[in-house]
Amino acid sequence: MDGLIRDGAFAAEYTDRAFHVKQCGSLQGHAEGVRENMSKDGNEIVGPRRTEYRLKTEPKVSALKGAEIIKSCLPEAPATPGVYRMVNQAGDVLYVGKAKNIRKRVTSYVNPNRQSPRIRRMVAQTRSMEFVSTHTEAEALLLEADLIKKLTPRYNILLRDDKSFPSILITGDHAFPQVLKHRGARKREGEYFGPFASAGAVNQSLHVMQRAFLLRTCTDSVFAARTRPCLLHQIKRCAAPCVGRIGESEYGDLVAQARDFLTGKSAEIQRELSRRMQAASDAQAYEKAAEIRDRIKAMTSVQARQDISAQGLEDADVIALHQAGGQSCIQVFFVRGGYNFGNRAYYPSHGGEATRDQILEAFVGQFYTNKEPPRLLLLSDQVTEPALLAAALTEKAGRKVRLQVPRRGDKLGLVAFALENAERALGRRLGESATQRELLDGVAELFELDNRPERIEVYDNSHISGAKPVGGMIVSGPDGFVKNAYRKFNIRSAGPAGGSAEAEAGDDYAMMREMLTRRFARALKEDPDRAEGQWPDLVLIDGGAGHLSAAREVFDELGVNDVALAAIAKGPDRNAGRERIFVPGRRPFRLDNRDPVLYFLQRLRDEAHRFAIGGHRARRSRDMERSPLDEIEGIGGVRKKALLHHFGSAKAVSQAGLADLEAVEGISKAMAARIYGWFHAED
Repeated sequence: MDGLIRDGAFAAEYTDRAFHVKQCGSLQGHAEGVRENMSKDGNEIVGPRRTEYRLKTEPKVSALKGAEIIKSCLPEAPATPGVYRMVNQAGDVLYVGKAKNIRKRVTSYVNPNRQSPRIRRMVAQTRSMEFVSTHTEAEALLLEADLIKKLTPRYNILLRDDKSFPSILITGDHAFPQVLKHRGARKREGEYFGPFASAGAVNQSLHVMQRAFLLRTCTDSVFAARTRPCLLHQIKRCAAPCVGRIGESEYGDLVAQARDFLTGKSAEIQRELSRRMQAASDAQAYEKAAEIRDRIKAMTSVQARQDISAQGLEDADVIALHQAGGQSCIQVFFVRGGYNFGNRAYYPSHGGEATRDQILEAFVGQFYTNKEPPRLLLLSDQVTEPALLAAALTEKAGRKVRLQVPRRGDKLGLVAFALENAERALGRRLGESATQRELLDGVAELFELDNRPERIEVYDNSHISGAKPVGGMIVSGPDGFVKNAYRKFNIRSAGPAGGSAEAEAGDDYAMMREMLTRRFARALKEDPDRAEGQWPDLVLIDGGAGHLSAAREVFDELGVNDVALAAIAKGPDRNAGRERIFVPGRRPFRLDNRDPVLYFLQRLRDEAHRFAIGGHRARRSRDMERSPLDEIEGIGGVRKKALLHHFGSAKAVSQAGLADLEAVEGISKAMAARIYGWFHAED
């Protein structure tokens, strides 16, 4: 039940749209206590612009098979445009879909024999369904993309890496606008240009703009406090409006030129600058002519770096799909004002039966959920419903958005170039994956695993004589390191700060026991059936026989007997290549120092070590920044500063007498007594 309600009753953030939500299925008790304002009969909740239904069901329904449950939901499925989602017994969303007619679409799942094996598995796991009615099919498409991104259902085509892109902002809330890099919500007044594919592309463009247009990059507070030009003015990167070296009108001309440059009018600007350079040269103002020449060269440098020709194309995204080896790569090029603002490769997750048009349509829908689409999308393939997708993007952008699959001319050349990049990127990825698969096969053979490991977890801890101990867990799989699955553990029970009577300072074994206990006790609680893909096939410990024994004790106590366990100890004098490997029930052994599997295990061990040390250093740095005075109630910044100025250090404050504390300005007798009592509690 929690999985259904914890996201705010399906789509609470869409309160600007009027729609109806219905739910049916076998999850028991879900009609009780869903909302504080639920009506007495438990069937209906009325919100400001939507009505949500939670339909009570009999317990016996929970025994029905997935297809029968879906069939039982058909009477509640509206015959209108909208979105449906299929939910399993644990409350996790399996699939989110949209339809012009929800009832007709859901009917297709009633006979699973007509579906692919993957869809049959999804239907078999379905225990509940929810329906959302929308006004239009375009609105349903937008809602579907938003929910897929939010809920990441396992049976949908997923765009997993969808970070926001940086842009350039020319501020509009100051007489002398600032030019800067921007990422996130566009709340500040001004003009935004982008997106750029990377922060590096933005930084490069800002560098060019400083040279070409001499716009300030400093903050408003720095601008107001300047009394003389900064270094950027000295090296001809800023016009120094902060000290009056340029007037508001003249600076405004520079801003207008920068705006034209970012919107593709650089040729006009260059012609005007060339005319002014010649005029300055004719007047023998050679220093001024040289300054203008440098500005022209800066603008030309941008054009020289363009690797695609986008002349005549104002704002467009070029999106190309390449498939090989059962995987897909989608390259996106950002063209703004005739310039290439960079590109990025994406690898959407999908089943083997997904077609090119389905993959591309799902990608475009999810890609623009947190981005404003340009006026034109150039696609390598036609999507399933181009008119519907264009209508949805038009609604989101508030202006017309066109989809086009070029067949000839320069636009076809742009798509072909993007396809070449997609092919090369996927080739590199498949090459890396093939090597990774071979290494994982070697690991499976080495540790006598039944299958190639899909998830390897490696554990290490870091501390200095037991102080500030931190444990690190890194994860590796078929595609390399899975960094979003890494975890740090602030060790509580080991070391002098942990307060444990059982563990002495620097007890690595106690630290390892705590880390593994916390990790797998939680896994047993949250995923006892190993259904979420978060259980490892192999646990690798950075250590020797003692560490392996500590790990085995934890597994025995928790009853974990289906996870392979091994330890890798550094060689004599910590020499790489002479590591000893410990596996339960086998004698310790070494691998040939040229064995690729050994190199792989070393990389895993070193990554875990790096991650744990990083966590330890971060924790130590945070604690070093804190003062014992921060722990005392009533000691804020002013009193802390007064105490440190008077005594010189926190240690001196802790050793001060009561009378000495009372002599500090701003410290009353009561506060002095509190400080003294804090450091002398035993007295």
